[in-house]
Amino acid sequence: MTLYLVNHRFHYELETLCRLFFPFEKITAVFSDPEAFQTGDIIVTRLELNGDKYVIYADLRFGGEWSSAQADMNTSEGLNECERVMAVLLFRQLVQFCKFTPRWGILTGVRPAKLFARLASGQGSEAARWAFSEKLLVAPEKIDLCAQVNERQAPVLATTRPESFSLYVAVPFCPTRCRYCSFVSHTVERAGRLTEDYALLLCRELETTARIAKELGLRLESVYIGGGTPTFLSVSQLERVMVAISVNFDLAHAAEYTVEAGRPDTVTAEKLEVIKRQGGVRISINPQTLSDSVLAAIGRQHTVAEFYQAFNLARRLEFCNINTDIIAGLPTDTSEGFSQTLAGLFELAPESITVHTLAVKKASFLAGEIGKSGEYTDPPLRHNAQINRYLALANHGLNQCGYVPYYLYRQSKTAGNAENVGWCKPGREGFYNIIMMEEAHTVLACGAGAVTKLKEPGGNRIERIFNYKYPYEYISRFDEILRRKEKITEFYKKTQGTVFPVRFTPMDRENDFGGKYDRFIF
Repeated sequence: MTLYLVNHRFHYELETLCRLFFPFEKITAVFSDPEAFQTGDIIVTRLELNGDKYVIYADLRFGGEWSSAQADMNTSEGLNECERVMAVLLFRQLVQFCKFTPRWGILTGVRPAKLFARLASGQGSEAARWAFSEKLLVAPEKIDLCAQVNERQAPVLATTRPESFSLYVAVPFCPTRCRYCSFVSHTVERAGRLTEDYALLLCRELETTARIAKELGLRLESVYIGGGTPTFLSVSQLERVMVAISVNFDLAHAAEYTVEAGRPDTVTAEKLEVIKRQGGVRISINPQTLSDSVLAAIGRQHTVAEFYQAFNLARRLEFCNINTDIIAGLPTDTSEGFSQTLAGLFELAPESITVHTLAVKKASFLAGEIGKSGEYTDPPLRHNAQINRYLALANHGLNQCGYVPYYLYRQSKTAGNAENVGWCKPGREGFYNIIMMEEAHTVLACGAGAVTKLKEPGGNRIERIFNYKYPYEYISRFDEILRRKEKITEFYKKTQGTVFPVRFTPMDRENDFGGKYDRFIF
């Protein structure tokens, strides 16, 4: 499919909008008029100036059938409004052609709740609701979801300070790679031999990062060890990394310390005891589904029984803040199977449940299989009826059991153009998840594939520092990783002119180991 952009540069939003309806088709953007003999399916978007008015066009041809739409607006309204109006024209025509109405309307960004919060802060909640409904074409239930998330997040976001930061530690290793996974993670067969060197260097990066944070007077608010699967590390490796955190960073003000023990088949009593001993208070044990046949279909080598064993073991060891992840729309799953997964989790009563919607990313095994077979594209990736049933079941059950939504985000190529939502029991909101998703303060990140996000104190400016993606790169080019850390100091000195007063005293010890978010703002 060819997308023509004539007299404008609204490339990103319009192409992303087209991908909501055609997730697996190649979309070629061309900044010119189509040739007279152009064949095939095309979309032509055009912006013309007529006196003090813009004239906006969106013309589509699918299967030889043409459809056209036009709108006029005053030039005083600006190009951002032109882009929004053009997106609305295109969206409405695509809905007619594809017989599918994305419930998030023309919003294509990762963080709709952040946009809602910004609008509500400036104009009030009702104005935000009106803008989402009338200008962005978002469905009522998604607007309600944003409003609920905004309400739960507000008290957490109010605690962040100009000198606040959170720490993310990446462990990009997994026992196996799931069919839907597109993250940079390495299985034991491919990269298990790298874990020892990786853990040693990760401790050095943590030491350097802590020193810089201390020199700048930054205050640690939360720690998140994620992956991959951090509990893929051996007991000694996991403890070494966690000791490096507790020795080098001041945890006195940390509201939360999370460790992903995501794969049940990596969870042991010894590893859980390390997590508890070294300060971890929140863990994730993620079944994704409580169906052994679906687990086999997605390439996870643990069983439902192993998930129950791991969860109950954590409870016996007195972990009282456990998250579980599930995914709606997995291959071979059914509404009945998804309902049984929900029922099983409700009996366990974890403190939080994150409901993801399947996203088939280009780098995943599943995407390659779809390209060969056409399986699983229609429904639910193009149509949302099946996914809506799954999410309706989840939302109803979670509400009935006393859970509330506290954070959400969206991904491209998500089944039914849906979302991922973190639900929790009131008071059990995941601090790091909120801070990270709403970009409320700096996140200093360590490990392969980790991305440091530097947030301007008192402002909205964000700069990123990227670590090398793959463990072998991280190990072989580690000196460059440390050199990039100097950009943290440069950023803070540039944005605030000085460092914060150092408040750290109790943990001054020797080291043991020597976006683009949605842009339509009104």
